[in-house]
Amino acid sequence: MPKIPRPFTTFPPFARPLSARGTASTSSATATAAAASALVVALTGCGSGASDATDDPTAASPEGFPVTIANCGTDVVIDAPPERVVTMNQHATEVMLALGLEDRLVGTAYLDDAVLPEFQEAYDAVPVLADEYPSFEQVLEADPDFVYAGFGSSALDDAEGRGREAMADAGIATYENIEQCTDNVTMETVSTEIDNIALIFGVEDRADEVNDDITARVDEARKRLADVDPVDVVVVDSIDSTVSTAGGNGIGTEIIERAGGRNVFDDVDKVFADVSVEQVAERSPDAILIYDYGETPVEEKKRALLENPTLADVPAIKEERFAVLPLSSAVVGVRAGDAVYDVAEQLHPDAF
Repeated sequence: MPKIPRPFTTFPPFARPLSARGTASTSSATATAAAASALVVALTGCGSGASDATDDPTAASPEGFPVTIANCGTDVVIDAPPERVVTMNQHATEVMLALGLEDRLVGTAYLDDAVLPEFQEAYDAVPVLADEYPSFEQVLEADPDFVYAGFGSSALDDAEGRGREAMADAGIATYENIEQCTDNVTMETVSTEIDNIALIFGVEDRADEVNDDITARVDEARKRLADVDPVDVVVVDSIDSTVSTAGGNGIGTEIIERAGGRNVFDDVDKVFADVSVEQVAERSPDAILIYDYGETPVEEKKRALLENPTLADVPAIKEERFAVLPLSSAVVGVRAGDAVYDVAEQLHPDAF
Protein backbone atom coordinates (compact mmCIF):
# COMPACT_ATOMS: atom_id res chain seq x y z
CA MET A 1 0.00 0.00 0.00
CA PRO A 2 1.50 3.39 -0.92
CA LYS A 3 2.22 5.75 1.95
CA ILE A 4 -0.07 8.75 2.35
CA PRO A 5 2.02 11.93 2.08
CA ARG A 6 2.04 14.11 5.17
CA PRO A 7 0.98 17.76 4.86
CA PHE A 8 4.02 18.93 6.84
CA THR A 9 6.72 16.94 5.13
CA THR A 10 8.49 18.77 2.35
CA PHE A 11 11.89 17.12 2.75
CA PRO A 12 13.13 14.61 0.17
CA PRO A 13 12.84 10.94 1.16
CA PHE A 14 15.74 9.60 3.17
CA ALA A 15 17.64 6.41 2.54
CA ARG A 16 17.56 4.03 5.47
CA PRO A 17 20.00 5.07 8.22
CA LEU A 18 22.64 3.14 9.96
CA SER A 19 23.04 1.18 13.11
CA ALA A 20 24.98 -0.02 15.98
CA ARG A 21 28.57 0.51 16.89
CA GLY A 22 29.23 2.62 13.87
CA THR A 23 31.76 5.39 13.65
CA ALA A 24 31.20 9.10 14.13
CA SER A 25 33.52 11.88 12.98
CA THR A 26 33.07 15.64 13.35
CA SER A 27 32.98 17.40 10.00
CA SER A 28 35.58 20.06 9.38
CA ALA A 29 33.10 22.53 7.95
CA THR A 30 30.15 24.13 9.65
CA ALA A 31 27.05 21.98 9.17
CA THR A 32 24.51 23.38 6.79
CA ALA A 33 20.82 23.48 7.62
CA ALA A 34 20.29 20.52 5.35
CA ALA A 35 22.93 18.53 7.20
CA ALA A 36 21.39 19.52 10.47
CA SER A 37 18.12 18.13 9.22
CA ALA A 38 19.84 14.74 9.07
CA LEU A 39 20.45 14.31 5.36
CA VAL A 40 20.87 10.61 4.74
CA VAL A 41 23.24 9.32 2.11
CA ALA A 42 23.23 5.63 1.23
CA LEU A 43 26.55 3.81 1.40
CA THR A 44 27.67 1.12 -0.97
CA GLY A 45 30.36 -0.45 1.20
CA CYS A 46 30.14 -2.20 4.55
CA GLY A 47 30.69 -0.02 7.61
CA SER A 48 32.80 -0.90 10.60
CA GLY A 49 31.07 -2.21 13.67
CA ALA A 50 30.96 -4.78 16.41
CA SER A 51 27.56 -6.24 15.65
CA ASP A 52 27.13 -9.94 14.94
CA ALA A 53 26.44 -9.17 11.28
CA THR A 54 29.85 -7.55 10.78
CA ASP A 55 31.81 -10.10 12.82
CA ASP A 56 31.39 -12.44 9.83
CA PRO A 57 32.91 -10.78 6.75
CA THR A 58 30.72 -12.96 4.53
CA ALA A 59 27.48 -11.93 6.26
CA ALA A 60 25.27 -9.51 4.39
CA SER A 61 24.09 -6.29 6.04
CA PRO A 62 20.36 -5.97 6.70
CA GLU A 63 18.37 -4.58 3.81
CA GLY A 64 18.91 -0.84 3.50
CA PHE A 65 22.09 -0.82 5.58
CA PRO A 66 24.73 0.49 6.02
CA VAL A 67 24.06 4.19 5.54
CA THR A 68 25.51 7.51 6.69
CA ILE A 69 23.59 10.30 8.40
CA ALA A 70 24.95 13.84 8.51
CA ASN A 71 23.65 14.90 11.92
CA CYS A 72 24.46 18.25 13.54
CA GLY A 73 27.94 18.44 12.03
CA THR A 74 28.85 14.81 12.60
CA ASP A 75 28.71 11.95 10.11
CA VAL A 76 27.14 8.95 11.79
CA VAL A 77 27.82 5.52 10.27
CA ILE A 78 25.60 2.63 11.35
CA ASP A 79 25.65 -0.92 9.98
CA ALA A 80 22.38 -2.38 11.28
CA PRO A 81 19.53 -1.25 13.53
CA PRO A 82 20.87 -0.51 17.02
CA GLU A 83 20.03 -3.08 19.67
CA ARG A 84 21.26 -1.47 22.90
CA VAL A 85 20.25 2.17 23.20
CA VAL A 86 20.67 4.85 25.86
CA THR A 87 18.47 7.94 25.63
CA MET A 88 19.22 11.24 27.33
CA ASN A 89 16.47 13.87 27.74
CA GLN A 90 12.78 13.18 27.87
CA HIS A 91 11.83 13.97 24.30
CA ALA A 92 14.40 11.51 22.97
CA THR A 93 13.04 8.82 25.28
CA GLU A 94 9.45 9.51 24.27
CA VAL A 95 10.26 9.33 20.56
CA MET A 96 11.69 5.85 21.13
CA LEU A 97 8.67 4.77 23.16
CA ALA A 98 6.19 6.21 20.65
CA LEU A 99 7.88 4.15 17.95
CA GLY A 100 7.53 1.00 20.07
CA LEU A 101 11.29 0.64 20.56
CA GLU A 102 11.32 0.12 24.32
CA ASP A 103 12.85 -3.33 23.83
CA ARG A 104 16.00 -1.61 22.49
CA LEU A 105 16.45 0.64 25.53
CA VAL A 106 19.11 -0.38 28.05
CA GLY A 107 19.17 2.96 29.85
CA THR A 108 17.62 6.40 30.01
CA ALA A 109 18.22 9.65 31.86
CA TYR A 110 16.90 13.14 32.56
CA LEU A 111 13.15 13.68 32.75
CA ASP A 112 11.76 17.22 32.92
CA ASP A 113 8.21 16.01 33.61
CA ALA A 114 6.34 12.76 34.06
CA VAL A 115 6.35 10.65 30.92
CA LEU A 116 3.10 10.51 29.00
CA PRO A 117 0.64 8.08 30.64
CA GLU A 118 0.54 5.83 27.58
CA PHE A 119 4.32 5.33 27.89
CA GLN A 120 4.52 4.85 31.65
CA GLU A 121 4.52 1.04 31.71
CA ALA A 122 7.16 0.79 28.99
CA TYR A 123 9.26 3.51 30.63
CA ASP A 124 9.15 1.79 34.02
CA ALA A 125 10.89 -1.25 32.51
CA VAL A 126 13.90 0.80 31.36
CA PRO A 127 16.85 1.28 33.75
CA VAL A 128 17.32 4.92 34.80
CA LEU A 129 21.05 5.63 34.68
CA ALA A 130 20.84 9.01 36.44
CA ASP A 131 18.27 11.59 37.49
CA GLU A 132 20.03 14.09 35.27
CA TYR A 133 22.92 13.32 32.92
CA PRO A 134 24.90 10.15 33.57
CA SER A 135 28.67 10.16 33.61
CA PHE A 136 30.53 8.64 30.69
CA GLU A 137 31.36 5.68 32.93
CA GLN A 138 27.66 5.14 33.72
CA VAL A 139 26.89 5.16 30.02
CA LEU A 140 29.62 2.59 29.36
CA GLU A 141 28.29 0.35 32.11
CA ALA A 142 25.01 0.06 30.19
CA ASP A 143 27.03 -1.24 27.19
CA PRO A 144 25.08 0.67 24.51
CA ASP A 145 25.72 0.61 20.80
CA PHE A 146 23.78 3.86 20.27
CA VAL A 147 23.08 7.03 22.27
CA TYR A 148 20.18 9.32 21.34
CA ALA A 149 20.41 12.80 22.88
CA GLY A 150 17.55 15.28 23.12
CA PHE A 151 19.73 18.30 23.92
CA GLY A 152 22.97 17.36 22.22
CA SER A 153 25.10 20.25 23.45
CA SER A 154 24.53 19.31 27.09
CA ALA A 155 23.85 15.57 26.87
CA LEU A 156 26.93 14.95 24.72
CA ASP A 157 29.17 17.48 26.42
CA ASP A 158 32.90 17.21 25.69
CA ALA A 159 33.70 19.04 28.93
CA GLU A 160 31.87 16.36 30.89
CA GLY A 161 33.78 13.59 29.14
CA ARG A 162 30.80 12.18 27.24
CA GLY A 163 31.18 13.99 23.93
CA ARG A 164 30.49 12.44 20.57
CA GLU A 165 34.15 11.75 19.89
CA ALA A 166 34.54 9.92 23.20
CA MET A 167 31.44 7.87 22.41
CA ALA A 168 32.75 7.04 18.93
CA ASP A 169 36.10 5.98 20.37
CA ALA A 170 34.17 3.57 22.59
CA GLY A 171 32.33 2.17 19.56
CA ILE A 172 29.06 3.94 20.33
CA ALA A 173 27.16 5.73 17.57
CA THR A 174 25.37 8.95 18.57
CA TYR A 175 22.48 11.02 17.25
CA GLU A 176 21.31 14.48 18.38
CA ASN A 177 17.78 15.85 18.16
CA ILE A 178 17.96 18.29 15.25
CA GLU A 179 16.14 21.22 16.88
CA GLN A 180 19.29 22.94 18.14
CA CYS A 181 21.17 22.63 14.86
CA THR A 182 18.43 23.59 12.39
CA ASP A 183 17.91 27.19 11.33
CA ASN A 184 14.17 27.10 10.68
CA VAL A 185 12.37 24.77 13.08
CA THR A 186 8.81 23.91 12.05
CA MET A 187 6.37 21.02 12.30
CA GLU A 188 8.26 19.58 9.33
CA THR A 189 11.30 19.39 11.62
CA VAL A 190 9.24 17.29 14.03
CA SER A 191 8.28 14.90 11.22
CA THR A 192 11.89 14.70 10.09
CA GLU A 193 13.15 13.90 13.59
CA ILE A 194 10.67 11.08 14.04
CA ASP A 195 11.30 9.80 10.51
CA ASN A 196 15.06 9.75 11.11
CA ILE A 197 14.82 7.67 14.27
CA ALA A 198 12.34 5.31 12.63
CA LEU A 199 14.70 4.89 9.68
CA ILE A 200 17.62 4.12 11.96
CA PHE A 201 15.63 1.27 13.47
CA GLY A 202 13.85 0.16 10.31
CA VAL A 203 10.33 0.97 11.56
CA GLU A 204 9.19 3.57 9.03
CA ASP A 205 5.54 2.52 9.17
CA ARG A 206 5.45 3.36 12.86
CA ALA A 207 6.74 6.85 12.09
CA ASP A 208 3.87 7.31 9.66
CA GLU A 209 1.38 6.57 12.43
CA VAL A 210 3.06 8.89 14.95
CA ASN A 211 3.36 11.76 12.47
CA ASP A 212 -0.18 11.31 11.22
CA ASP A 213 -1.45 11.64 14.80
CA ILE A 214 0.54 14.86 15.25
CA THR A 215 -0.75 16.27 11.98
CA ALA A 216 -4.35 15.42 12.89
CA ARG A 217 -4.05 17.22 16.22
CA VAL A 218 -2.62 20.35 14.61
CA ASP A 219 -5.34 20.28 11.95
CA GLU A 220 -7.99 20.03 14.64
CA ALA A 221 -6.64 23.17 16.31
CA ARG A 222 -6.44 24.99 12.97
CA LYS A 223 -10.11 24.36 12.29
CA ARG A 224 -11.07 25.69 15.71
CA LEU A 225 -9.03 28.85 15.17
CA ALA A 226 -10.40 29.72 11.72
CA ASP A 227 -12.08 32.92 12.92
CA VAL A 228 -9.71 34.15 15.65
CA ASP A 229 -7.21 37.00 15.53
CA PRO A 230 -3.63 36.11 16.56
CA VAL A 231 -2.39 37.45 19.90
CA ASP A 232 1.12 38.55 20.85
CA VAL A 233 2.70 36.03 23.22
CA VAL A 234 5.86 36.01 25.31
CA VAL A 235 7.27 32.74 26.62
CA VAL A 236 8.50 32.79 30.21
CA ASP A 237 10.76 29.89 31.02
CA SER A 238 11.92 31.64 34.18
CA ILE A 239 12.08 35.19 35.56
CA ASP A 240 14.63 36.76 37.86
CA SER A 241 16.74 39.79 37.01
CA THR A 242 16.17 38.73 33.39
CA VAL A 243 13.52 36.67 31.62
CA SER A 244 14.46 33.37 30.03
CA THR A 245 12.30 33.11 26.92
CA ALA A 246 11.91 31.29 23.62
CA GLY A 247 13.63 32.81 20.60
CA GLY A 248 12.69 32.31 17.00
CA ASN A 249 14.86 29.27 16.29
CA GLY A 250 12.98 26.64 18.29
CA ILE A 251 9.71 24.76 17.94
CA GLY A 252 8.17 27.07 20.57
CA THR A 253 7.62 29.80 17.99
CA GLU A 254 5.92 27.36 15.61
CA ILE A 255 3.70 26.00 18.39
CA ILE A 256 2.60 29.54 19.26
CA GLU A 257 1.89 30.44 15.63
CA ARG A 258 -0.12 27.27 15.03
CA ALA A 259 -2.00 27.99 18.27
CA GLY A 260 -3.16 31.43 17.15
CA GLY A 261 -0.37 33.59 18.50
CA ARG A 262 2.87 35.35 17.60
CA ASN A 263 6.06 35.01 19.60
CA VAL A 264 7.12 38.60 20.39
CA PHE A 265 10.76 37.45 20.44
CA ASP A 266 10.65 35.53 17.18
CA ASP A 267 13.38 37.82 15.87
CA VAL A 268 15.89 36.47 18.40
CA ASP A 269 18.17 34.02 16.59
CA LYS A 270 18.23 31.37 19.32
CA VAL A 271 16.13 28.49 20.65
CA PHE A 272 16.23 29.93 24.17
CA ALA A 273 17.41 33.41 25.12
CA ASP A 274 17.67 35.76 28.09
CA VAL A 275 16.01 39.16 27.65
CA SER A 276 15.51 42.04 30.04
CA VAL A 277 12.23 42.67 31.84
CA GLU A 278 12.22 46.07 30.13
CA GLN A 279 12.32 44.39 26.71
CA VAL A 280 9.31 42.27 27.64
CA ALA A 281 7.44 45.41 28.70
CA GLU A 282 8.36 47.21 25.47
CA ARG A 283 6.96 44.39 23.34
CA SER A 284 3.70 44.53 25.27
CA PRO A 285 2.46 40.93 24.89
CA ASP A 286 -1.23 40.10 25.11
CA ALA A 287 -0.58 36.73 26.73
CA ILE A 288 2.20 34.93 28.61
CA LEU A 289 3.06 31.29 27.96
CA ILE A 290 4.81 29.77 30.98
CA TYR A 291 7.01 26.71 30.53
CA ASP A 292 6.37 24.42 33.47
CA TYR A 293 9.24 22.31 34.78
CA GLY A 294 11.79 22.04 37.56
CA GLU A 295 11.48 23.16 41.16
CA THR A 296 9.78 26.52 40.57
CA PRO A 297 5.98 26.08 40.49
CA VAL A 298 3.89 27.84 37.86
CA GLU A 299 2.10 29.88 40.53
CA GLU A 300 5.43 31.23 41.75
CA LYS A 301 6.36 32.30 38.22
CA LYS A 302 2.97 33.98 37.82
CA ARG A 303 3.41 35.82 41.09
CA ALA A 304 6.86 37.06 40.07
CA LEU A 305 5.39 38.41 36.84
CA LEU A 306 2.34 40.01 38.45
CA GLU A 307 4.39 41.70 41.17
CA ASN A 308 7.07 43.11 38.86
CA PRO A 309 6.41 46.88 38.59
CA THR A 310 8.10 47.12 35.19
CA LEU A 311 5.40 44.86 33.74
CA ALA A 312 2.44 46.55 35.39
CA ASP A 313 1.10 48.12 32.17
CA VAL A 314 1.60 45.06 29.96
CA PRO A 315 -1.80 43.83 28.64
CA ALA A 316 -1.06 40.21 29.60
CA ILE A 317 -0.40 41.29 33.18
CA LYS A 318 -3.39 43.59 33.41
CA GLU A 319 -5.69 40.84 32.17
CA GLU A 320 -3.78 38.00 33.89
CA ARG A 321 -3.85 36.14 30.62
CA PHE A 322 -1.62 33.10 31.10
CA ALA A 323 -1.14 29.80 29.32
CA VAL A 324 0.99 26.92 30.59
CA LEU A 325 2.94 24.27 28.71
CA PRO A 326 5.21 21.55 30.11
CA LEU A 327 8.78 22.04 28.92
CA SER A 328 8.75 18.50 27.53
CA SER A 329 5.99 19.64 25.15
CA ALA A 330 7.94 22.69 23.95
CA VAL A 331 10.63 20.74 22.11
CA VAL A 332 10.90 18.74 18.88
CA GLY A 333 9.23 15.51 19.89
CA VAL A 334 6.04 13.49 19.86
CA ARG A 335 4.09 15.98 22.00
CA ALA A 336 4.15 18.77 19.40
CA GLY A 337 0.62 18.22 18.11
CA ASP A 338 -0.93 18.15 21.56
CA ALA A 339 1.13 21.22 22.47
CA VAL A 340 -0.42 23.21 19.62
CA TYR A 341 -3.93 22.16 20.61
CA ASP A 342 -3.40 22.80 24.34
CA VAL A 343 -1.89 26.26 23.85
CA ALA A 344 -4.60 27.20 21.33
CA GLU A 345 -7.30 26.21 23.80
CA GLN A 346 -5.72 28.38 26.50
CA LEU A 347 -5.12 31.40 24.28
CA HIS A 348 -8.53 31.26 22.61
CA PRO A 349 -10.92 29.46 25.00
CA ASP A 350 -13.99 30.84 23.25
CA ALA A 351 -13.05 28.90 20.10
CA PHE A 352 -13.21 25.65 21.99
